[in-house]
Amino acid sequence: MNAFDPITLANRRAKGKRPQFLDDPAVERVLSIAVAVATELAVLRERVDTIERLLEKNGSLVRADIENFRDPQAHVERSQWQKEYVARIFRMLQQDREALEDADESSMEAIAAELAAGDGAAQA
Repeated sequence: MNAFDPITLANRRAKGKRPQFLDDPAVERVLSIAVAVATELAVLRERVDTIERLLEKNGSLVRADIENFRDPQAHVERSQWQKEYVARIFRMLQQDREALEDADESSMEAIAAELAAGDGAAQA
């Protein structure tokens, strides 16, 4: 067997219990898969961007050109794209979080209004 087996490495588990952030473990697994696919897509997009930049600049390329590509301006542009990409991917979770914050804020406002009105039930 090879010393480097990517399938074995990909299936290795960290020790201890896997952290869970969502209520449903199945949803957590689907989210994990989606993030893994999104990560692969982001890497692929960066590589295609490198190829396009090198072809535009040189008209041809070899694999070493791709592997050794460094460009500060490309880094800045890619960083911005990555921020926007991650925001789009997690938009639904962000919106859910904001909705919870709005609900909590509304609840606090209602409690404050009851206390200010001197509602006997709120004081009990």
